[in-house]
Amino acid sequence: MSTLEQVIAIIADQAVLDPSDVKPESTLEELGIDSLGLVESIFAIEEAFDISVPFNANNPTESDFDISTVSSIVEGIERLRREQG
Repeated sequence: MSTLEQVIAIIADQAVLDPSDVKPESTLEELGIDSLGLVESIFAIEEAFDISVPFNANNPTESDFDISTVSSIVEGIERLRREQG
């Protein structure tokens, strides 16, 4: 399973959507993921990819980790895996 497929599965699970409804260009807001869902998604991503995501739930916009779209999350994961791997 690719990184994109794994992220889509995690996001779809959090948003209670079918994975086919989650597109790379989808934003978490469009998918109905609230701040709690975002935090749970980050935890699930950290666990699935064995990485530590630099994310402050109290101030998500100040993070180094771009959560604007599904594809930006995938790019962030791949960068972290290279840095932390």
